[in-house]
Amino acid sequence: MRAVVITQPGGPDVLQIQERPTPSIKADEVLVKVMAAGINRPDVAQRSGRYPAPAGAPPDIPGLELAGTIMQLGANVNNLKTGDNICALVAGGAYAEYCAVPAELCLPIPQGLSMAEAASIPETFFTVWSNVFDRGGLKKTESLLVHGGSSGIGTAAIQMAKAMGNTVYATAGSTEKCNYSEDLGADKCINYKTEDFEKAVLELTEGKGVNVILDMVGGEYIGKNINTLADDGRLVFINAMKGFKTEVDFLKVMQKRLLITGSTLRPRPNAFKSEIAHNLKKHIWPLLENGAIKPVIYKTFTLENAAEAHALMESSTHMGKIVLITES
Repeated sequence: MRAVVITQPGGPDVLQIQERPTPSIKADEVLVKVMAAGINRPDVAQRSGRYPAPAGAPPDIPGLELAGTIMQLGANVNNLKTGDNICALVAGGAYAEYCAVPAELCLPIPQGLSMAEAASIPETFFTVWSNVFDRGGLKKTESLLVHGGSSGIGTAAIQMAKAMGNTVYATAGSTEKCNYSEDLGADKCINYKTEDFEKAVLELTEGKGVNVILDMVGGEYIGKNINTLADDGRLVFINAMKGFKTEVDFLKVMQKRLLITGSTLRPRPNAFKSEIAHNLKKHIWPLLENGAIKPVIYKTFTLENAAEAHALMESSTHMGKIVLITES
């Protein structure tokens, strides 16, 4: 099979097409002919040498989400069949024509969605559900602030929270991105390049602050997030693009009874991810099928152009998801 391989740690140009053996599958896995694979920030970190694949995942073939057709079943798989079209979360290896996928992480493609749209769902939607609704405990009537509203994670978080009945605020780096975020359902998006999001959110909430913040920025945002949270608020980290270390005023944390948490999804066991899959199928799949939530794809690339796709990801000029299509 053809696969996109990280030939050495470095920039996008280290991604090259190589011939690799088609994966063999374990008893609880299925072999999927990959039609499309989503691109995510962890893929870029892995390519750069900052985020090695967990044990058992292909060490040099990135890709955490895919959509395709099941070609072979493991001996213990009895809830799927060959020919099923599915989307799935994987620990790696999606940038290829075939991928071994844990059966318990396969989800049916929501009715009406293309393979490319389905491939853009798993990593972002699993991440948002796990961090916003499980760890963050976002409840109906509560408010959410999403940093990076026009990113893949941001577009999913805005739509999911809005569809679940929440007030949603977001930040983004241009008027265009802010308008885009508001078109997706954000009640207000703040341009962090021209406004102080802390001041803006406190004004919007009449000084109360928001209940949950989903942060992928870190750095100088951490203190501002603490100031922006309401009493008993929850701050959830999924990345820290501006740095993992800063000074924190824990007196405010204590006074406001704040919860600061975070997670990385990739190394978690399949049983943990399977529970998220169950919740997504129950709560979110109907919203995808009735059009209340829509996958947002900015651009697609072929496998041969994976380096160009990664360069676009690193530019942060995109709005929504970037997807690889496996067929030339």
